[in-house]
Amino acid sequence: MKIERMQSIEVDKKSGCAYAAAAAREKLGMTSVKVRYLGGGSFGRAYEVVGRDGSVVVKLLADREMMRKETHDLGLLASACPIAVPRVLFGREEDGEIPFACYGMQRIEGCGALTSLPLWLAPRRVKQAFADKVTTALHAVHGVTCDRYGDTLSPQFDDWLDLYRPFASEVFEAARADSIFDKSVIAAMGAAMDVFDKIFAQKPDAPRLIHGDLNIANIMTKNRRVTGFIDPLNSMYADREYDLFQFRNLWGEKFGLVDSYVAKYGASEMLEYKLAFYGLWNEVWCSIKVGHVINIIMKPLVKRMDELASKLR
Repeated sequence: MKIERMQSIEVDKKSGCAYAAAAAREKLGMTSVKVRYLGGGSFGRAYEVVGRDGSVVVKLLADREMMRKETHDLGLLASACPIAVPRVLFGREEDGEIPFACYGMQRIEGCGALTSLPLWLAPRRVKQAFADKVTTALHAVHGVTCDRYGDTLSPQFDDWLDLYRPFASEVFEAARADSIFDKSVIAAMGAAMDVFDKIFAQKPDAPRLIHGDLNIANIMTKNRRVTGFIDPLNSMYADREYDLFQFRNLWGEKFGLVDSYVAKYGASEMLEYKLAFYGLWNEVWCSIKVGHVINIIMKPLVKRMDELASKLR
């Protein structure tokens, strides 16, 4: 997991639509009827290209390594997950015609649970059924194991902390040197590092495949039902609990996803401490990469880490 700033993808809406249509035409022979922007962030933008016989989602990316990683991980997740993960249709490196690496994939019906008003307004039993479906599917993904921890392309660590401890230390040092973070973030991180060995005293049972970014924005729904998982980030063979902190990101705790997973599959004794640590470190890492802090997400993570770290001193 690289820690330095990444080059953001810079493309206006009109050009992005044109590039997506060109990629679909070149790779799939599609003549587009319309193209619409679906969304994205600093490093990728997704577009739906609609043809006469169907549609494809084309994702433009900041660099070719992201394209290779994401297409590999989507295939790996799709082979293990009992609900839909987008099937990759093509990959394409940047050139003079399209100045971004990109790939095409199957479109999953519906919208992210984050923006599904019917699901947010649903009765408790519907939310529980949603949580059960999501956690059952994720546990199936976690059933894929490896003999080493690390990136799905080249796992190489015998122990989870051989990978994660250096990463945590490097993120902390990078944050201390970065002016975008205020003192409360650095103080919370310092307090957490002081009790790192207590938080991570229990070893994971095995290196397990994780999605890496399964917050509720990446869980697709239609008619209050789960239709698929999208947008993995840094999928790896890891501590399976490293996949669970995202369940509380973006107000995901309203659906009881962590509770559902733990009730069915159990958890380590220090789960809450680990989730607080993982959540804060991930947000700091993302902030370093994009060059700014989203305080509405960062502040609750800092508060939670402060509260829990104080209990271990």
